[in-house]
Order: sequence, then C-alpha cells, then structure tokens
Amino acid sequence: MKTFNERGLDYEAVPAALVSQHGPFAWGPTPAKAVYNSKVLEVVAEEDFHTMELTHQSSELPQYLLDKHYYRKHGANAYYGQNNAHSKDHATRS
Repeated sequence: MKTFNERGLDYEAVPAALVSQHGPFAWGPTPAKAVYNSKVLEVVAEEDFHTMELTHQSSELPQYLLDKHYYRKHGANAYYGQNNAHSKDHATRS
C-alpha cells in the first residue's frame, strides 16, 4: 500500500499488481472477484511474455496512451462502455 500511496494509485482501480522479487497480488470486494482479478493479471502477463518472446522488446505503452484508454471508460467524461448516455441512447434507437 505504501507504493500505491506514494504513486497516487487507487487500489480499487488497480486490483492487481506484480511485485519485484515476490510475485502477484490481487484483491477485490469478494473472494471470487479477487480470483477473477488474479486470472486477468495472469493472462495479461502471459500476453506480455509472448510479445517479448516474439519481438525481443519491452511492450511498454506511453503514459498518454494508457491514460487515454483508462479515462475514456473511467474518467469524468467517459464515453466508452454500456453505462454512458451515448451507449444507452444508441441501444434504444430502432
């Protein structure tokens, strides 16, 4: 939690983490959600491993791109997903 606090990270928005020289940590509001978050972390790590295997390069994305994709769904002006006005309006049109 110290690192999350130092970096201004929200543990609810980042429900899993890899810790150097330790291993994965995952959490959630229920045990089932924590297991789900753990599996998501495992799949993402496996995808990154295969990317590095194929390209021999790190697959780090620039922060601006990470922010763009995070805030389009979770930001104050979110426009992606089923819980916004645009999606609901689109879904009710005939």
